[in-house]
Amino acid sequence: MANAALTGYRRADGRVGIRNHVVVLAVDDLSNAAVEGIARLVPGLLPIPHAYGRLQFGEDLELTFRTLIGTGANPNVAAAVVVGIEPAWTDRVADGIEKTGKPVVRLSIERHGDLDTIAEGARQGAKLLQDASEIHRVPVERHEVMMSIKCGESDTTSGLGACPTTSEAVDRTVAANGTVLFGETTELTGGEHLIAARCVDDDVRAKFQGFFDDYMATVVAAGVDLLGSQPTQGNIRGGLTTIEEKAMGNIAKTGSVPVVDALAPACAPTRPGLNFMDTSSAAAECVTLMAAAGAVIHLFPTGQGNIIGHPIEPVIKITANPLTASTMAEHIDLDVSGLLRQDYNLTEAGDRLMDLVDRTINGRLTAAESIGHREFVITKLYRSA
Repeated sequence: MANAALTGYRRADGRVGIRNHVVVLAVDDLSNAAVEGIARLVPGLLPIPHAYGRLQFGEDLELTFRTLIGTGANPNVAAAVVVGIEPAWTDRVADGIEKTGKPVVRLSIERHGDLDTIAEGARQGAKLLQDASEIHRVPVERHEVMMSIKCGESDTTSGLGACPTTSEAVDRTVAANGTVLFGETTELTGGEHLIAARCVDDDVRAKFQGFFDDYMATVVAAGVDLLGSQPTQGNIRGGLTTIEEKAMGNIAKTGSVPVVDALAPACAPTRPGLNFMDTSSAAAECVTLMAAAGAVIHLFPTGQGNIIGHPIEPVIKITANPLTASTMAEHIDLDVSGLLRQDYNLTEAGDRLMDLVDRTINGRLTAAESIGHREFVITKLYRSA
């Protein structure tokens, strides 16, 4: 596996992507119709609409900007058409993406209207798409391909099979001096001390503990019981009765390596190794934040069968549940239920996953990509003005 020949797209800023998308990115919800109209006229473009971006303020607004800029800046994106209702915020997002050196077209709808914006976006987007089609794959090293991990619809087979298999990929990627992101802050509850103990120093430990304590304080301040949300109804159906049980399975996928840093949502890592990111445990929100931080491939263990995908970051779904593997086969990339039957050991399950990771890096579509799952959800911190 260590000698597998990997290829990718080396961008102007030196980072490596494994896809070559030209995106049409909405700055705000009012621009979704224009974004989708442009992509209908030029089918090779990838539209990214979303529900927010108006009258947000403070850290909530800053997180939205980080998410949008990071999405367009992700190495899986070759070029971007940025569409907003107003020019100022459109320019802020476009300027942020443009710093990576990739081509960016910026369009604001005010004083132009949807129809002219769509026509201009289609003309310029088509040219970007043609130019991107001439970008060639080149040899790349494993450590240059940033990975993220998250689990969903977990059950007892997740902690016993799919998550330990994922941990093999984490350890091997970090051993190659690569970077891996993990998060799901609330789903560490009851096991947060295990992550804290793996932090490389007191500063990282304090940052991690601060993120965890703040999230818990938010839950407590709301005066609610998380039962039913954590664990989810799917988790409970799959045999997980407490958040502590869920946390143990969640942590099982993070491998045995130290935690080198603790990051705010959508912030790019600066240290190779395993990085914690403060994220929601909601699948689409978490993957969106990690893609915005620069991750280009995602590993997603699932028990009951989560169907998550993402517009720009390929999501590989792994299950050790034979029922899920047979009834939801179109969503599952790797069935490791043989691990629980003792058909092979954990190292061999890891070999199977790494083989699939390498094929996906080299261009194989994931199940989610092949059937069009493109979940993109911005994390909202609080109400807008």
